[in-house]
Amino acid sequence: MYQYELVKAATKLLRDNMGLKKGETVCITADTESHMDVVEATAQAAYALGGKPMVITFAAPRGVGKAADPDLPMASLTAALKETDIWIEYNYEWLLYSTAFDDAVAANTKLRYICLVGMTADLLIRNIGRVRNKELGVFLRKAEEITKNAKCMRITTPAGTDLTFENMPGRDFYTSDGTVGPNEWKMMGGQISWSPKFETINGTLVFDGSMDPPSGLLRDKITCTIVKGEVTKIEGGADAAALKEYLSSFNDPQMFRLAHASYGFGPGAKLTGNVVEDERVWGSTEWGIGNVGPQLVSDIPGGIPGASHTDGICMSSTVYLDGELFLKDGEVVGPTPEVVELARIARELEY
Repeated sequence: MYQYELVKAATKLLRDNMGLKKGETVCITADTESHMDVVEATAQAAYALGGKPMVITFAAPRGVGKAADPDLPMASLTAALKETDIWIEYNYEWLLYSTAFDDAVAANTKLRYICLVGMTADLLIRNIGRVRNKELGVFLRKAEEITKNAKCMRITTPAGTDLTFENMPGRDFYTSDGTVGPNEWKMMGGQISWSPKFETINGTLVFDGSMDPPSGLLRDKITCTIVKGEVTKIEGGADAAALKEYLSSFNDPQMFRLAHASYGFGPGAKLTGNVVEDERVWGSTEWGIGNVGPQLVSDIPGGIPGASHTDGICMSSTVYLDGELFLKDGEVVGPTPEVVELARIARELEY
């Protein structure tokens, strides 16, 4: 299924997004929950482009991030990742923020990494193969600029989110604009992430899309009370109870603290239960909880360690930048006609 389209999308990923050069090593990691048609198509594309593909498949870990550490062939996996040029993560249980990841990105200054966990053929074709990467990148960098320049922000959603916070002057943003260069690690194109001043984040945060881990697609809303960047109350049904149990299981206070905010601007993304795609649904906002990677807090060397990390999606977001509308119910409406036009162009898909 999708054999032709899949190889084309994988070729575009390696050539345009990752900048694969002849002779470079491409390490593709997978676990026993991965979609192997995607893995094989990417290895074929790498070889056809003159690369040297290497596929590493391991038993699916029982957790993600550092919670995956006990189940990984740590020494061998880390040794391979320290020497590769490109790392594409297709395993379902993600290694982002794991010890293997931390050691590899710290030691390998040539590494180009992209997190594409749980990738399916349909997802790869829609979110990479048919996306106009150059145009999307232009819009994302503009959206980053106007957000970074804002001092005070407010985010609301129809589901009940109403959060206010301040941005941290000088703190780097982490924008997945569709390209990955040496010594860079990024997520799939279509997302902008940043860590505000944590102590200024206050209000109500309502997840109504997905929460991964532990639930995936949500059956009902999860309502969190946020005081100075900390989750002080979790209310709702079964999904809320699952989140509270998951965060509590680590016995780590950081697992109740917000880690970052994100915009979703994936032209081909839709809500599927796969966090890689869900957090790119156009006009959504996403909040991470737990471990804070060093790329999100450039003023805090080494980041803010946490036992693990989870991400929740807030659909159809309205965003105010210093009182001016940027998003209205998930649509780009300002703050200038230029921004609106760049968003329109970026959202057009190729076929």
